[in-house]
Amino acid sequence: MNTLPEWTDLRFFLELARAGTLSGASRRLNVEHTTVARRIDRLEIQLGSTLFDRSREGYQVTEMGLALLPHAEAMESAALAATEQLGGAQISARGVVRLGVPEIFGTRVVAPLLVGLLQEHPELSVDLLLLPRFANLANREADLGVMLEPPSTGRYMVTKLATFRLYLYGAPSYLASHPPIRQRSDLAQHDFVDYVQDRLASSELSFLDELGFTPRRRLCCTGMMAQCEAAALGLGLVLAPPYAIRPESGLLPVLQTSFHAERSFWLAAPVDLYRLPRVRVVWNLLREYSEQHPPLFAHAGAQAG
Repeated sequence: MNTLPEWTDLRFFLELARAGTLSGASRRLNVEHTTVARRIDRLEIQLGSTLFDRSREGYQVTEMGLALLPHAEAMESAALAATEQLGGAQISARGVVRLGVPEIFGTRVVAPLLVGLLQEHPELSVDLLLLPRFANLANREADLGVMLEPPSTGRYMVTKLATFRLYLYGAPSYLASHPPIRQRSDLAQHDFVDYVQDRLASSELSFLDELGFTPRRRLCCTGMMAQCEAAALGLGLVLAPPYAIRPESGLLPVLQTSFHAERSFWLAAPVDLYRLPRVRVVWNLLREYSEQHPPLFAHAGAQAG
């Protein structure tokens, strides 16, 4: 290799490694996908190495690409630090951020929040991944993610986003047609809507284990949104956080004062991506909202049962 690679080519390499597709990288860089392909081809020729395995599904970083990745990330961090220091002002948030969140949390809480953020930052775009599992940050499926268990290995920025409670809810039609629920032991006579047990994205989703008995599951779904809809139609009781319950659903809390489960949401991002202004602005939005709205995560609503 006679010349050093250009930083701009390495930036294209980074964004393709993170997005996994030419179209995804082109959106982040605001260029045509053919430009991304051309820059990657040029970088590979210059380095004399294949950095990506191409397939119909996208671009997968090779072993040589993985070796280059930390060096390119270090250059990116240095460029950002220099720009911030010399510019004397905060870099504007621009580009595409991929945010992975649990489906119902993303729908009920995060999506409405993003409206104001995107109005404030006209050059920012967000890909909101509403998942029945948790985003895989290790393979760069998302730039940052909300999850029930923080990453245990790798270089990540991690913070506890919120501790939340889950309460039992039932539809008025269900509660009227089944035995009364006055104490926890009465629950053994009732039907439940829950997660598909052999498809749990995390052991932290085993909410009903805390009942102390094996519940009678009438319907199991991979997502909580479907569970809440089924419970609203009277199929059984559901254990859910308050933000998951639509007021118009009519669901009523059951045994609110004597039973609940408790979990925590964690917010995580790879260290190199956390440094990017576009990622930090989304990170800060979620942190500030959770700190300012603790009732959203703690209170079940009106008492019934």
